[in-house]
Amino acid sequence: MKILVDEQLGLPIIRNEKAPQTAWKLREKLLLGLSPSDYRRALINNPVNWFLALVLLVGLPLLAQRYLFGLQAITHGSQDYPWGIILGFGLFGMVPLSASGFLLSTAVEIFDRKDFQPIERLALLNGLLGYFFAVVFLLVDLGMPWRLAYPMFVSFGPAAVLFLVAWHVATYLSVQIAEMLPSFSEWADTPAIKKFIKKIALGLTIAGIILSTLHQGALGALFCYAPAKIHPLWISPEFQWIHFFCSSIFAGLCMVIVVSSLIRRFMTWRCDRNFLDNLDEITIGLARGASYGLITYFIIKIVAIAHDQEWLYLVSGWGLYYLLEIVLAVLLPLFLFSYGVRHRIMGFLRWGSVIAVLGIVWNRLNTVLITYNWQHQQEIPHWKEVWVVITLLSIYFITYRFILYRLPVVFTWKQE
Repeated sequence: MKILVDEQLGLPIIRNEKAPQTAWKLREKLLLGLSPSDYRRALINNPVNWFLALVLLVGLPLLAQRYLFGLQAITHGSQDYPWGIILGFGLFGMVPLSASGFLLSTAVEIFDRKDFQPIERLALLNGLLGYFFAVVFLLVDLGMPWRLAYPMFVSFGPAAVLFLVAWHVATYLSVQIAEMLPSFSEWADTPAIKKFIKKIALGLTIAGIILSTLHQGALGALFCYAPAKIHPLWISPEFQWIHFFCSSIFAGLCMVIVVSSLIRRFMTWRCDRNFLDNLDEITIGLARGASYGLITYFIIKIVAIAHDQEWLYLVSGWGLYYLLEIVLAVLLPLFLFSYGVRHRIMGFLRWGSVIAVLGIVWNRLNTVLITYNWQHQQEIPHWKEVWVVITLLSIYFITYRFILYRLPVVFTWKQE
């Protein structure tokens, strides 16, 4: 794509007019200003698209098999192991990685941190797509997905944690859509929408803080329904909600660092100077905030062990595995952030973010799957279930890239 953009004048599209008094048509905007043949050539020449096509070629029939023959066709799910890797990664892993939306909007809109403004829309997009695809993963894992709205609108259960999570995720997803509308409004040349969202931006930000904070903690509280089935080192009923909330803070910030670094490396042609020139300073600020979240998370983990008197578990086999998670997923990125921020080493900050992102997914899989029924046999996910997760991730990547190519997220839209 970069080669085609360099070859043709007037690309990439950064305004509604391609020439004086000549507007871009919708089809031209969708094709990035390229002719259909050039756009098709760009798709074919990209090796990433071939890999995605291979994944979808196998994954889409597996998804069809799941809906035609039920979950038993692609998973090992049972009454003993109700949650597999689909929810362990897709819901419990993606939701904390999507906390960047409310964190960056709070920093910019509430605390007036204008230095983070170049990356605010990217954080909002990361949050929106993360939550949306968490719901998609949920719809794949539910036995009867067409009844998703039933407990929310028909059979109310306000005392249930799952009821709280469902309503908060649904309403927060609506808030995130509204927060991304200004970007779409500029691209679609509908300024009235942007003006309206600007008027209610503060209210949307406050709503995002309340909703995201509550449901991040509520996801952890879900495990308090079956505390005896999860290894005691990974479950602490009094602290479980704050474990999930604190981990979402550094997970969301680290995810933005990872995504922005990849965009800077592989999508430079779509970024403007405001984004590229300020990214290093923004990365340092995000890493500093993530380190505070890591320290808080680590301390609360120790407090939870002391509160529940679980020190003896640390000298067992499971205890060594728990310490391995803490060292690799918490202390290692914390060291990389501390040293990287002090000495301004961008490589340390970016690799620390990658490790922290993988670490939070590891922690969620440990809680949902690996240490679940720890006193019995361990569940090994079906290969079809793993491939379905990769398929949905591929669709997530395609959607993410499609939006970044077109909407003014990492570049500024030129007003007429």
